Amino acid sequence: MADKRNCRGWPAIACQSATIAGFVAGSVLIATTARADSSTIGRTWPIAEPDAMSEIEARAARQPPNMSEKFGPRSGWSALKGATLGATHEDRVRHVVPFYTLDTEIRLPDGKLLYPKGFTFNPLTYVSLPQKLVVVHPRDLGWALKTAALTDWIILTGGSGPGDDALSLGERHGRALFMLEERVKERLGLTVAPVIVRQVGQKLELTEVSLSARMGRGQ
Repeated sequence: MADKRNCRGWPAIACQSATIAGFVAGSVLIATTARADSSTIGRTWPIAEPDAMSEIEARAARQPPNMSEKFGPRSGWSALKGATLGATHEDRVRHVVPFYTLDTEIRLPDGKLLYPKGFTFNPLTYVSLPQKLVVVHPRDLGWALKTAALTDWIILTGGSGPGDDALSLGERHGRALFMLEERVKERLGLTVAPVIVRQVGQKLELTEVSLSARMGRGQ
């Protein structure tokens, strides 16, 4: 380690560098010794919780190998049945305000009433819908895939044929598809499809598209 006696005749910067290097080396040695001589201070307890991954693997191993057979074919799953809509026969643009009414009151932690039951408001006043919603019948999915941007959501109505559900079609086309729920249908005021939904100000703009006129086919 460099000291003042060894720094005589050295440039000031070189002397300071040597001194700092000595201090660093000494600190490393002290830390190494302290690490080797470390001991536990305070009370310790063994981990009582079982390993989560081990629990998952154990439960999976107890499931029968033919678990999927208990649910039947996917086409019969009620959870994949989307809401139905009529077919669009003419191009039309209309606007909807998705008002929402509270079915219960909302109070602050101190008990003060914030919003009473029955309070009605427009959610679009506080939040925004960044992407468009393209709602189509499964038979018109090809048009939706060409029309929707990658950030848009493609929402499928209920289909009548096997394999027309959002899960099966999403796997087939390699894109996330969504199922139209009844509550979404009601909130957005949907009646026909195809329809493109986007936010304009504090309203929803619904652009209903007639594919029969564009493609020269009946629906």
